[in-house]
Amino acid sequence: MTEIGKRVLLIEDDHDLTELITTHLHQEGFDAVATHNGETGLQIFARGSWDVVILDWMMPGMSGLDVLREIRNTDSHTPVLMLTARGEEADKVLGLELGCDDYMTKPFSLRELVARIKVLCRRVELARELASGDKTNQVLKFGAMVIDTDKRRVTVDGKQLQLTMKEFDLLYTMAKHPGRTYSRSQLLALVWDQDSDVYEHTVNSHVNRLRSKVEKNPNSPEYILTVWGLGYRFTDEV
Repeated sequence: MTEIGKRVLLIEDDHDLTELITTHLHQEGFDAVATHNGETGLQIFARGSWDVVILDWMMPGMSGLDVLREIRNTDSHTPVLMLTARGEEADKVLGLELGCDDYMTKPFSLRELVARIKVLCRRVELARELASGDKTNQVLKFGAMVIDTDKRRVTVDGKQLQLTMKEFDLLYTMAKHPGRTYSRSQLLALVWDQDSDVYEHTVNSHVNRLRSKVEKNPNSPEYILTVWGLGYRFTDEV
């Protein structure tokens, strides 16, 4: 997989930082486009097809979190990397809960930023390769739930669910081995990069969001079960 031609949208209000990042991305072979406010960023996002979005949190007018919410209302797959001075643990968890795929704090290393962008692009490429590869055993059925790994689509009672890339990966990781218990650290290693700045309770937050979408009653789940003191497992009783 090559980065040449990969399209990156940068939404960042610091003009000097924007120029620095876009120049570096162009040198790395990316097709980088930048804007300095959330409203314009959303308009540009809606008009094009993007491989990664880099999003600042604190911007005048529309904040990065508001932009992230709007993106996730219409697009659950395009990777979003939050790049912000807000480095508190609660801020990182909030960003991840709302659907960003990675989170970096300022000041940061340009080399690390590029490395993380490449990882996000690689995840999308791998998902596409899986979708175009072996078609056997690509549909998992559990009662009213159908997981189509070819199309990365999940339906419950015939209704298609809008899952983020991380939510789908988390669900599929557990569902392909029903009854197996996964610890939070194991899920971090399998669904997130082990060296990513992600906390174990972020797994809890993603499980809660996933349950709110796939379960009839998230407080009494049928599919994604808690194994107290250990972690989570996908039911083997449906």
